[in-house]
Amino acid sequence: MTDAALPPPPSAAGRAAARAAAGKRLKRRHAAEARFRAYGLGAIALAIGFLAILLAGVIQQGLPAFRTNTISLPVYVDPAKVDARDPQGANYDLMIAEQLLNRLHVENDDLGENALRAKDLLSPDMGFQVLDAVKRDPSLIGRTLTIAAPIGGNADLYYKGELGREIAEADRKLDDAQLDWLDRLKADGLVTEGFNTRLFTHADSTQPELAGLLGAIVGSALMLLVTALVAAPAGVLAAVYLEEFAPRNRLTNFIEVNINNLAAVPSIVYGMLGLAVFINWLQFPRSAPITGGVVLALLVLPTIIIATRSALKAVPPSIREGALAVGASPTQAVFHHVLPPATPGIMTGVILALAHALGETAPLLMIGMVSFTTSVPEGFTSAATVLPVQIFIWENAAERAFHERTGAAILVLLAFMVVMNLAAILLRRRFERRW
Repeated sequence: MTDAALPPPPSAAGRAAARAAAGKRLKRRHAAEARFRAYGLGAIALAIGFLAILLAGVIQQGLPAFRTNTISLPVYVDPAKVDARDPQGANYDLMIAEQLLNRLHVENDDLGENALRAKDLLSPDMGFQVLDAVKRDPSLIGRTLTIAAPIGGNADLYYKGELGREIAEADRKLDDAQLDWLDRLKADGLVTEGFNTRLFTHADSTQPELAGLLGAIVGSALMLLVTALVAAPAGVLAAVYLEEFAPRNRLTNFIEVNINNLAAVPSIVYGMLGLAVFINWLQFPRSAPITGGVVLALLVLPTIIIATRSALKAVPPSIREGALAVGASPTQAVFHHVLPPATPGIMTGVILALAHALGETAPLLMIGMVSFTTSVPEGFTSAATVLPVQIFIWENAAERAFHERTGAAILVLLAFMVVMNLAAILLRRRFERRW
């Protein structure tokens, strides 16, 4: 056999043409890579821009709610209007409004309309404070008390510049005369501005200046505790069994497929399940943290299982095989040698799942947690609301002053979710091992 003839070497012109073609292909590839990086940076910038716009809008709406205006008034408990035998029968709000008119040197008309207009500037909390003081000590009748309370919601909006004279008088809740009264109260030093501690120390109220988030915060904490106690152990143990002990057959494949599908089911479906099973069949109490916690536990259970299985898969097989090689049983190998290195990933998945549960609204609306509650829940079966539902209620309220509290509640909810996500990141970085 003879060797095949080799092709003749390319000429100098051919080599130059090949180099030119290769250079063009290299330039096109570099240009494509540059375009891809530009598209990626543009997408990131666009996402950050939308996020900044969203946060700016929420902050602009909610930041004023963290400030409040308080009015301090000397109130004379008139014996002609307050009966010591029946202190609850007196109209304290009207009595205080009439005294406010006298302090402003404004005469009350025959029909008492000026007193009613002055009453609109004050919070009912002032009247309740006088009533409570008289009930505790009836000797206060005929004496003067100094009462400090939040000013009315619309008056508070005026002081914050959200309800001004530039709005037509017919389109605002306060007329020009009432705004003049508020200016005189501010000039006399009876109204002071400060941090709104009531937002974090009181529950919901029909009056926006008295409404707070404490009931929703406690309700969210109780509900998340139930969710964690139900979902975390069940999810972790189910993932350990499926990943480490379950045989590979059609049944386990069917279970794995359905777990992945359940992670993508719309959350309102879980609410319908909770309504049908836990409330209508098992007679769980409506609008209770235990009911909401169990429903949300079902919602986040697939997420915890998937995250736990991923953490277990990330552990090198040599650890498991080494434990078995020195005589450990399969259970000992898993729980003593595989599970500890996977714990940071498991904890991260659980925390992120709970953060997801904290922001859910649709399932809770289905099980009745949209009810109006003015008290802080005392237990897992007490009527309660949660932060997302509280945001929903306030945003649909008719009073304009509730809308700024909606923004404040969103900021509080975002703060809790940021803290939970930071905790997940810190735990992973603190305990994660690099293999």
